[in-house]
Amino acid sequence: MTTEKIRNEAGSSSSGSSRGESVVVDVGGRRGLCGYCKSGGRTSISYGLWAHSLTVDDYQDLLDRGWRRSGCFLYRPDMEKTCCPSYTIRLKASDFVPSNEQLRVSRRMQRFLDGTMDLRKLEEVPNEANTSKGSYGVDEVTNDEKQMMKHLADQIDNAVFTFAKAKEIRADIQFPKASLKKVPNSKRKLLVEGSEDLLYTSNISFQIAANLKRVQSEETGQSLDSSPKIIAEGLSNILLNQLAGTCDLLIRAVNGHLNLYSAIKKQETSDEGISILKVKENTSKRKKNKSAETSQRKRRKLEIRLKKSSFEQEEFDLYRRYQISVHNDSPDRVTESSYRSFLVDTPLVFVPPAGDGTVPPSGFGSFHQQYLIDGQLVAVGVIDILPKCLSSKYLFWDPDFAFLSLGKFSALQEINWVKENQAHCLSLQYYYLGYYIHSCRKMRYKAAYRPSELLCPLRYLWVSFDIAKPLLDRKPYVVLSESSILQNEEYRQPPASPPRGPESTMEVRSHDGNVQEDLNDKPIDEDAEMFETESDRSDDEAGEDVVEDGDVNKILIGLRGARLSFKDLQRAYGVSEVNYIKSQLNRYTRAVGAELSERMIYSIV
Repeated sequence: MTTEKIRNEAGSSSSGSSRGESVVVDVGGRRGLCGYCKSGGRTSISYGLWAHSLTVDDYQDLLDRGWRRSGCFLYRPDMEKTCCPSYTIRLKASDFVPSNEQLRVSRRMQRFLDGTMDLRKLEEVPNEANTSKGSYGVDEVTNDEKQMMKHLADQIDNAVFTFAKAKEIRADIQFPKASLKKVPNSKRKLLVEGSEDLLYTSNISFQIAANLKRVQSEETGQSLDSSPKIIAEGLSNILLNQLAGTCDLLIRAVNGHLNLYSAIKKQETSDEGISILKVKENTSKRKKNKSAETSQRKRRKLEIRLKKSSFEQEEFDLYRRYQISVHNDSPDRVTESSYRSFLVDTPLVFVPPAGDGTVPPSGFGSFHQQYLIDGQLVAVGVIDILPKCLSSKYLFWDPDFAFLSLGKFSALQEINWVKENQAHCLSLQYYYLGYYIHSCRKMRYKAAYRPSELLCPLRYLWVSFDIAKPLLDRKPYVVLSESSILQNEEYRQPPASPPRGPESTMEVRSHDGNVQEDLNDKPIDEDAEMFETESDRSDDEAGEDVVEDGDVNKILIGLRGARLSFKDLQRAYGVSEVNYIKSQLNRYTRAVGAELSERMIYSIV
C-alpha cells in the first residue's frame, strides 16, 4: 500500500509542560430528541456539564465513568430513564483480531491504491452511503446509476403513453409511473440462463395488465389483450426505436418483465418475443475505454495527516457534502457554526510531547485525522488522544469514495495508530469506540471490533462483551457487574482470540441509507429541555460501594475568577442558599465521582 508516513503537525506547534486545570459548569438534567431511535419525543435523558477547560487526565477519567463530549458539552446518559441506554465500549488494541469483512476492507483499499481495482465493477462492492432494495436482493446504487435509472424510467413512461395511444386505450385510464430495480451480480445467474449481463428490470407490464383487467371487469367492451407478456413485447419494441443510438443497453421482454442488459457482449440474434438494441462502438469510444483501462492501473498515494483540531474550509465543505448526501440533512441545518460547535471546539488542554515515554509524539488533546488520496481530501476523523486511549468521535467522508468503506478503514487505521504509539507512551493501550447501543439494532456494528468490553454503568468496571451480550438480549439496561457476573472471574479478561471463519453475528452490514458503519457520536439536541434531577438516589442505592457523596467541603468553587473551597464559600451565603448549593454539589459528586469532584473546579459564575 502506497501510504506516506503519518505526519504529525500538532507535536511541534505548541510547547509547555503544564496540563492545565478543568473548569466546568453544572448544567444538570436534559431531555432531548434521540438521534438513534428517532422516537419523536424528548426521550433522550442525560446529565450535562459545560467545560470551559478540561485536562486530558480528567476527561480520561470521565470516559471511564460513561461520559462523552460534543464540542465543549459533556454528557452522560441517565441509563435507567433514557430511551436508548448507551454503554461505553472499548478494545485493547494489542488484542484486536480483524474479522474477514475488516480484512476485505483493507485489501480493497490496497487494490484501489495499487491501481488493480476494476472501477467498472464497483456495483459489486457494498456501498455505505446509497443502497437500493430490489425484488432480487440488495445491491448498491451509485448516484450516477440513480440518474441513469431515472432517465430510463422516464423513457419507459413515454413508451407506455405511445403504447396506450397505439392500442386506443381510453385516455382516462391512469397507469402507474415506471420504476427500475437493479439486479445484483450474485443473483443474475440464479434467474435464467444467459442473464449474466442483466442490469435492471421493470415489472410495469404487470401493473398495466392489472389496471386493464380491472377496467375489463367494469366495462366488458374493452377488448385489449392484457397479457403482461404481450404488453412487455410491445413496450420493448417501442423502446427499441426510442433509444436507438442513445443507450448502451440491450432491451428484452422476458416473461412479462422488461429487462435491460449490458451491451458489452454483442448479440446478433433475436429470439421470438425478444427485442435487441445493438450498440455500435465508434473509434473514439474505443479510445476512451482504452484510456480508462490505463488510468485504472495508475498507482495512487494515500496520505494520513494528524493535526490539532481547528477550522478548515476544505474540511467543512466535505462535512457539508457528507451530511447532506449520506444523512439527508437539510442544507440550511448544516451550518459553519453548528460544525464548529460539534467537531472543532474542544475544552481539552493540549499536552505537547515529552519524549520520556509518557506522551506520544502527537501530544494529548483533540485532533482531526485527514485522509488524502493523491492530494484530495476524502475523509476526516475527529479524535481525542488521551493518556490511556484514542477516543473516536466522528468521521465524515466523500460520498464519491463510499465504495472504499472509509468508516471501517479509518477505524482500522486508528487501532493501528494506538499499537504503533504504545512504544512512545506506555499507558496508551485502548481504542474507545464511543457508545454501544444494544437496544438500537442499527448501532450494534461496533461490537464487530473484537474483543471488546462494555463499561458497567453502576460500578464502572469493564465487562467482556461476550458476557454482557446475553444480558442485553433480555433487557436494554443492565448492571453488568451485578453479583451473578462477579462470581464469574473470566469477565475480567475478554477472549483474546475470537472464533474465525464465518463472520461474527455482530458484523452488521447496513442497507439503510441513513445508517453508516462509522464510529460516530450524535450531535447534542440544542433544543433540549433542562430539568432539576431528583436529589435522592436511584442507582446508588444498589450498594454502599457505589455511594460517592465525598466531602463537598473540599470541592473548589470558581467564583468571579477566584478559587474557593465550598467550606470557605459558606460564610458568604445564607443557610437556605448554602443548602441549595450543597444539594447541587452532592448531585454533581455522584455524577462525576468523589475524586473528580475534588479535582475539577465547579464554576458558579
